[in-house]
Amino acid sequence: MRIVSWNVNGIRACLDKGLENVAQELEPDFFCLQESKACQEQVPLLAYPFLTSRQSIWSSAEKKGYSGTVIFSAHPKVELSHRMGIAKYDAEGRANIAFAKGFTLVNLYFPNGAASDERHHFKMGFLDDLIPWLKKLEQERGPLVVVGDYNIAHTEIDIHDPVRNRDASGFRPEERAWMSKFLAHGFVDTFRLLHPEARDQYTWWSFRQRSRERNKGWR
Repeated sequence: MRIVSWNVNGIRACLDKGLENVAQELEPDFFCLQESKACQEQVPLLAYPFLTSRQSIWSSAEKKGYSGTVIFSAHPKVELSHRMGIAKYDAEGRANIAFAKGFTLVNLYFPNGAASDERHHFKMGFLDDLIPWLKKLEQERGPLVVVGDYNIAHTEIDIHDPVRNRDASGFRPEERAWMSKFLAHGFVDTFRLLHPEARDQYTWWSFRQRSRERNKGWR
């Protein structure tokens, strides 16, 4: 079983840059994308036969060109859902779900709270609502695999400069405390399970100051 999770920062732009080739190379059972920034009708998938051959589920934001999540499944009979059932998050396309054999796959795009205090509070509300929603889903449908862009770096070894970023959105104390709470509810950070002390392993880098080249990132 191979599950791939990727924030594509716009599926249409990413398709132009080789997303189809990456999907073919990895051959995932489930290809989970975040920040798709499009609804299915806006994407010319017929030009991409590998992705077209997969069953897909799209959760698109009401605001055009914003947020959104997608799952492509290599298993045609898997039940898929494009809703959390919480209107304010569904309006931003924050989640979709695949009910696979033996587990439920949840693909999430956590809000980014950097834009304003209002968006930070929206993000914290999402976090408050998420754990009970996931635990209810687990109770109803069995074990969960939760993938996506969490927009939170949990500990100091998950960020290149924890001192300068201590008040930055994504590393604020209340966000990190929520992540600890999330793990205390039985969820597992699989990377840290396998690599508990690994440093300089990041999943996001700023476009500024050659951050990726210098590996000045966040996980």
